[in-house]
Amino acid sequence: MPRLFVLLQYLLPQRLLTQAAGALARSEVFARPLIRLFIRRYRVDMGEALDPDPSSYRNFNEFFTRELKPGARPLADEAGAVLCPADGAVSELGAIDGERLLQAKGRHFGLRDLLGGHGELARTLAGGRFITIYLSPRDYHRVHMPLPGRLLQTRHIPGKLFSVNEASAELIPGLFSRNERLVSVFEGECGRFAVVMVGAMIVAGIRAVWDEPGRQGRLRAPEKDFADRGPKLAAGAEMGRFELGSTAIALFPPGAIKFEPGLEPGKTLRMGQKIGQLLPKHSLREEA
Repeated sequence: MPRLFVLLQYLLPQRLLTQAAGALARSEVFARPLIRLFIRRYRVDMGEALDPDPSSYRNFNEFFTRELKPGARPLADEAGAVLCPADGAVSELGAIDGERLLQAKGRHFGLRDLLGGHGELARTLAGGRFITIYLSPRDYHRVHMPLPGRLLQTRHIPGKLFSVNEASAELIPGLFSRNERLVSVFEGECGRFAVVMVGAMIVAGIRAVWDEPGRQGRLRAPEKDFADRGPKLAAGAEMGRFELGSTAIALFPPGAIKFEPGLEPGKTLRMGQKIGQLLPKHSLREEA
């Protein structure tokens, strides 16, 4: 069955289906019954939402990217703590082997490919650490900063729109480096690090907090350099959101962090909890 599911993804019109899903998610027609059905199907905890009333959302996107109540995701406040950037389950994590990352069960993909051919950044991150987090439909779908940092550059890389679930990760070669994605590069206490938001089938958009209001997630510039004009974001600050679910990959340079003991594939995480520690020379933990 997983192989059939993957085969269908090659055959289906991925972008057409995604565009249709996006139009439905933005529409106010059938929004309320669709939201209520989704809450029941995926057992969404609306008690965490800043606005817990499903009928108050104008469309599905507003509901799906809902803001949480203050304190619903407390941030680890230890000095040098690396924060989980999103709710979800760990797909893989560990060392970046040269310029290779583990995708699933012995299947690897290229760091340079993931970054859209950005050779300088790939060399900076080679030998570092990474963590891949899969956001399920029921999860909170905003992505936050794992460490404080100043935005240096973004790259929007067009690509396929395969599903990013476990079966796809195990069977589709180079999945995360083939799908559409937004690479955001930051400068922080540990040096340069990156967060990659990976698109997928029926993900209606990837939006960053620095995007122009109302701009569609798939219409951004291919590459944008911010230099010293980029916003400074604190650890735990929102950096973007998915309109429908997908995957976030955080990448750190060599010698910068170590992951928490017991952190392994399949472990469920919440945004803001401690997933690692800056190594001694990078132990400063403060807002950028």
